[in-house]
Amino acid sequence: MLTPTDHDLLLALLALPTAGPLEQPGAVPELWAAQHRYAEAAADLGFAVLRHDTPDPAWTELPDVPQPVRTAGADPAFLADQPSLLLGLGAAVARERTVMFNVHLDTVAGELPVRRDGDTFHGRGAVDAKGPAVALLAGLRAALAERPALTERVRVLVQAVAGEEGGALGTIGTRPLVAAGHFGRLNVFCEPTGNRALTNCTAAMTARIEVRGQDAVDDRPAAGHNATVLLGFLAQYLAGAINPCPGRLCVAGLHTGHLHNRVYGQGELLLNLAYPDPATAERLERAVTEGLAAGLAAFAERFAATPLLARTAVDAAAITHLHWLKRGLPALTEAGTELPWLTRLLAAAGIERWPAGEPGFTCDAIWLAGKPGAATVVLGPGTLAGNNAHADGEFVRLAELTAFARSVADLLLAFDSATGPAPAAPAVPSQSAAIPQEARPACR
Repeated sequence: MLTPTDHDLLLALLALPTAGPLEQPGAVPELWAAQHRYAEAAADLGFAVLRHDTPDPAWTELPDVPQPVRTAGADPAFLADQPSLLLGLGAAVARERTVMFNVHLDTVAGELPVRRDGDTFHGRGAVDAKGPAVALLAGLRAALAERPALTERVRVLVQAVAGEEGGALGTIGTRPLVAAGHFGRLNVFCEPTGNRALTNCTAAMTARIEVRGQDAVDDRPAAGHNATVLLGFLAQYLAGAINPCPGRLCVAGLHTGHLHNRVYGQGELLLNLAYPDPATAERLERAVTEGLAAGLAAFAERFAATPLLARTAVDAAAITHLHWLKRGLPALTEAGTELPWLTRLLAAAGIERWPAGEPGFTCDAIWLAGKPGAATVVLGPGTLAGNNAHADGEFVRLAELTAFARSVADLLLAFDSATGPAPAAPAVPSQSAAIPQEARPACR
């Protein structure tokens, strides 16, 4: 289903570095160029550009926006390189007859050699998510070829966004577009799922545990606070004390310093916690707070009589602080979505469901949480682990892209059949995003 032109488009997108400064400090992503190239390819199918702009700074100032995004958003140059693209095909109809596809063109850091090796494409973004973006167009083309009059009954929107990676979680890309009403009854987020339909997504929160004590020279190590030992102890303690189920706990970066001839009195430990619902989020937040207090008490008891660490033990609670870099984001749950209708639609399209016992993951689909009359599914080629997404050697096979393109076509055709022949009254979504704040940004 993918043509040589599609292959060239994918290689061209892979050649454009689109990792931003949240992933790679100092990086200038070529998202404008990537989205222009994508819009040109979509224009061959009849898609028009409805929006291509950057987010207003007010979107970075909301209280639930991750701290790194809030900090970066203070620099106008950051947002100037974070555009998102909205494409539309078909007459404006009611949301009940609208399908929205979302794909992100930003990537994680780490440039990889771009090449095609037989039927395998290699490069940063091959599977997450430039490959899915190209396969999406191939699938739409196939559906339109099979049923040319489809767009007389169905409106198709494509969001090609920035701000999915780097911990931004859609707060400056997908979120403004959804808030402006650019979504449908069916919403498909193109992420690597093994071409299986995932109907719920976790959200994540990030805790930073900081030690702000006094350094010491290596000849007098007991004179200072040893942040390395303290944070190392807390990392192990919290890993054993926090029960994340049904969420997930990642004990992530721990840093104090690089030199051998000093005691570092300052450092930080990062914890990332994924949660499938608000109740789990609340429990995990409480578990971190209580676990940290218990861990500090255990450290003090363990090392108070150790001369090398006695000062650190006595002052541990006073020099250790908990900060939340990210929390309060919504999780996409099946509760409230049109799950029975979506289940029938997926069956009609012949799309396999995500295994019930297999953990899901976090993506921009969280911004459809709680939207009435909206069914949301995450679907895409390859898998995060199996195709080395976020790692060296990222790749995607042509067969995986082809299977996803076929699923896109089948899903769109099934949606068209399910909506019936009579078009609904036009209902153009609002162009002003409703921001839960006094400020109300305008498009640039």
